[in-house]
Amino acid sequence: MWGSVWDATRDAETSARDFVRLVLNNVATETESTTLRTVLGQVVLTASYYVAEPHRAAVVTEVADALWALAQGATAGSDAQFQFVKFFASVAQTPAHLDSIAGLRSGTTTLEGLTVDTDLAWELLTALVAGGRAATAEIDEALTNDNTATGAQSAALARAAVPTPKAKEAAWSSLIEVDTAATTIVRTTSAGFLRVNDASLLAPFQAKYFDMLQSVWEARSFSIGEKLVIGLYPAPLNSQALADATRAWLDANAEPAALRRLVVENLAGVERSLAVQARDAQ
Repeated sequence: MWGSVWDATRDAETSARDFVRLVLNNVATETESTTLRTVLGQVVLTASYYVAEPHRAAVVTEVADALWALAQGATAGSDAQFQFVKFFASVAQTPAHLDSIAGLRSGTTTLEGLTVDTDLAWELLTALVAGGRAATAEIDEALTNDNTATGAQSAALARAAVPTPKAKEAAWSSLIEVDTAATTIVRTTSAGFLRVNDASLLAPFQAKYFDMLQSVWEARSFSIGEKLVIGLYPAPLNSQALADATRAWLDANAEPAALRRLVVENLAGVERSLAVQARDAQ
């Protein structure tokens, strides 16, 4: 059933907001862990990309409110409780949401049975960073306490999520102007770069993205090139202008085929998003 309603949503056959309501009203009864994670990922994607623009901010807030309520009502120590908290952190934006995130991380807010381990603490910190409630000092302190390879990856993601033009430019330059980052750092920095509550932060990078494609593809390994082409595509802009710019690049660049395939896949995601938004606006 979940798969069927998700396909109908992605194919613009039903309203995105209907899917959000269906999930929020019923996901608490889902007992299969993989299905729960999948559906929660889908509802976050739907709220963030598929809901029509005039309603999107309100729906993202509604999803975050519901996920926090579900986390508070879940069985103590259950996987469902943990997943509700993780996905809540991924969409927490309002001052009240960020207060709850900060409380969980500091321990002043607790949920019975929930253990805030190192990985979850990094996710909570990244949410605070993206929301403007933490910055470099807190990231450095967290890395001192988790001075591991995984900690370095989490710190790279968090630094790239700092919501300022300077931080986004630094993240971009660390991947494009310098060719020394390990594959895992490329992946996490790219994820942090795209972590924005205000998509306009990425607007200056739309033209820069298309300008760098050919040179990066030629100079880097396939693995790194693929991660940069996919990971730096400014999909959160989620606009007709981005779709048009992507088509223009494809029209002007007949080769190489492997690079074009990745760009075509990026375009397909934006076109799907625009189609679903149009259906949701009806």
